[in-house]
Amino acid sequence: MTINQEQMKAVCHGTGPCQVLAGPGSGKTLTIVNRVRHLIEECKIKPDEILVVTFTRYAAAEMKTRLCALMKQSSVPVTAGTFHGIFYGILKWAYRINGQNILSDEEKYQILRLAAGREMPDPEDEDFLQGLAEEISRVKNSRIPPEQFTPEKCSLEQFCSIFADYEEKRKALRKLDFDDMLTACHELFASRPDVLEMWQKKFRFILVDEFQDINRVQYDVIRMLALPENNLFVVGDDDQAIYGFRGADPELMFQFRKDFPDAEQIILRKNYRSSGNIVRNSLRLIGHNEHRFMKKLEAVRDSGACLHIQELKDPNEEAQYAADEISRCIGQGVRPEEIAVLYRIHTDAGPLAEELVRRRIPFWMRDRLPNLYEHFIAQDVQAYMRLSRGCGTRRDFLRVMNRPKRYIGRDSLSDGEASFEAMRRFYCDKDWMQDRIDQFEWDVKMLGRMAPYAAVQYIRKKIGYDDFLKEYAYTTGTDRSDLNEVLLELEEAAKPYASAEDWLVHIREYTEALRQKDRERNRPRDGVRLMTLHAAKGLEFHTVLMIGANEGRMPYQKAKGGDEIEEERRLFYVGMTRAREELKICYVKTKNGKDVCPSRFAEELLEETK
Repeated sequence: MTINQEQMKAVCHGTGPCQVLAGPGSGKTLTIVNRVRHLIEECKIKPDEILVVTFTRYAAAEMKTRLCALMKQSSVPVTAGTFHGIFYGILKWAYRINGQNILSDEEKYQILRLAAGREMPDPEDEDFLQGLAEEISRVKNSRIPPEQFTPEKCSLEQFCSIFADYEEKRKALRKLDFDDMLTACHELFASRPDVLEMWQKKFRFILVDEFQDINRVQYDVIRMLALPENNLFVVGDDDQAIYGFRGADPELMFQFRKDFPDAEQIILRKNYRSSGNIVRNSLRLIGHNEHRFMKKLEAVRDSGACLHIQELKDPNEEAQYAADEISRCIGQGVRPEEIAVLYRIHTDAGPLAEELVRRRIPFWMRDRLPNLYEHFIAQDVQAYMRLSRGCGTRRDFLRVMNRPKRYIGRDSLSDGEASFEAMRRFYCDKDWMQDRIDQFEWDVKMLGRMAPYAAVQYIRKKIGYDDFLKEYAYTTGTDRSDLNEVLLELEEAAKPYASAEDWLVHIREYTEALRQKDRERNRPRDGVRLMTLHAAKGLEFHTVLMIGANEGRMPYQKAKGGDEIEEERRLFYVGMTRAREELKICYVKTKNGKDVCPSRFAEELLEETK
């Protein structure tokens, strides 16, 4: 690929600090590897004096592969790795540590369970523990005292207590967690100037990729390492800073300009990836953000297909529309792997995954999709449906005979026969129980005459399942709204089916398909790509469909302040700029029986395209 004027300016930058703002599809990796080649071949810098820092091992490996190909050598002794990998190597040299000194995830969660102790209502809750681990990580990466942090999972007093206990137990094991590799390296350099000086002489030229994703401790260590020559070459895009929830601080892009006022700033303006219309519309969207570097990016390619924003009735219709578009693209010769469907959170993929299974369209998901039909509420509904078709088992009877409460004992089916008649024989001397069993059987027979959607409503309202859930939520301390949400999603999922048999067959096929996808999750297979907007960063596709572009999802409902909304807009921008040829954005009018609004981001695009 020919290097353009802006890329060449970055490649040939001399000594001292430099900040390269690289828009989507602008060839930043090409620029970095050519910069390294230039340093070695033209500036006569020793390869082992060059450090290239990336955020993933895959990116580091790609850098080295492309550098070797560019220089026509089998290997080039440039150090390329992730922040954690580089810093771990330094700690390994300084303290003679090894893999046994690194805290495993299992050990980390075990310590957190002990640290949470009696402070939490349910310290075994995996979601709670994961959230707690993320908050501890953010404290360490931000280099702030825990007292200055605002936790979401518990009170500040409880968080500080858990944090202190966690650190005490971790240190007693003489182990470092993932984030300690960064903080321990900072402490090493701060306390041992001689060690720092040795590594400064080792790495005289430092290049950092994806600089917008850097956190405070990474930034501070890199600044220390770059002294005194400050040959620090950072490449990033403030408009693609989307990892604030992980502790990344996009403000450091602007801080760099303050810390290095003499730094050269170069903007890679040309987008080689996307069509002109995609570039134009994505820039109009991100232009609504106020806190950003102003830059005029331009498309190299022709205008191409127009951006299409589609309104759909509900998630089922949205899934059908997306599946139709996928089928159309495949029919036109686009490989399934070149088609991506992007969404805000992984559960948003449920209706589409079901539709793709139904149509036998292959797909691959990076994230594990929770199966709605494995939730206990869905299991109860399926048991009712099987009973209504006369194929219910003893297990089905036992599952729902007291949901709602009918006071039918398990021993009424102890003779092995699972039937209403067996229950009647057991309670032959209790007329009031006979009435309850008669009503139970009548309700099940009524279900047998209904389509699945009507049957779910009958189970909820007529049979009294809603009342059972109300009592269940009260006795278990479960959030009632979460249970209601499952019921509403189940109703939506039942709508396309005319009979219980069709629905139950689909549920079996879909469940098996998800289990197969889960087994294949770590090795990409053929098929359409389904992934969250976060997971899509750094990738590109012929066609991109963004689904669920509604308020509450894009931007996400937890985003409150201006900074959080701007990050959500950047995330939407990242999704748009994954597309090369076609981009379609979908939103729905109703979800789970409630009216919902289109995303403000979709409306910003509609305003611009009127």
